[in-house]
Amino acid sequence: MVCGGFTCSKNALCSLNVVYMLVGLLLIGVAAWGKGFGLVSSIHIIGGVIAVGVFLLLIAIVGLIGAIHHHQVMLFFYMVILFIVFLFQFGVSCSCLAMNRGQQVALLNSTWNILENKTKMDLESQLNCCGLLNGTHSQEQFDRDLLNCPALCKTNTACYTCGDMMLTHATEALKILGGVGLFFSFTEILGVWLAVRYRNQKDPRANPSAFL
Repeated sequence: MVCGGFTCSKNALCSLNVVYMLVGLLLIGVAAWGKGFGLVSSIHIIGGVIAVGVFLLLIAIVGLIGAIHHHQVMLFFYMVILFIVFLFQFGVSCSCLAMNRGQQVALLNSTWNILENKTKMDLESQLNCCGLLNGTHSQEQFDRDLLNCPALCKTNTACYTCGDMMLTHATEALKILGGVGLFFSFTEILGVWLAVRYRNQKDPRANPSAFL
């Protein structure tokens, strides 16, 4: 059977969904590992990563079952949901690649303001820094963070702000994040194309008189 045939499309779609399942399990495992070792204590961050992993795992299971059984309805919902995920991820990835320093500062400020105090203290301990950015627009928040900062540098020497440390590597990190997201978004559009093609192919082992 040539690679454009029914069997090849089925195997390719099954393989792609197995990869998605592994990525989903990896996300869940990393979140549990980070929580277990105390790297991140915020239930919102842990819950968000686990939710993404579970969602990806469920979508991959639906696609895998649909591919194995050539199930028209499951394949339809699979390719629709995967296409929506592709649009969202493609937009986010492009935004990461196009973000300038001013936008990075605004993003850090908005993210820092919604973090729990425990999460802020975890970051300060891990990065050995205090506060986010020592600016006039956030001086009151910075003073509170500095007062509660548990970093070792606070007792030894003057601490760098966490915002300055993050911004030092933010551009590189955003490029990596955007590039990885862009790569996976194209694997998702590949999955949509495979699902559409496989869904429209006739199963050679099926009853020729059957409608589906």
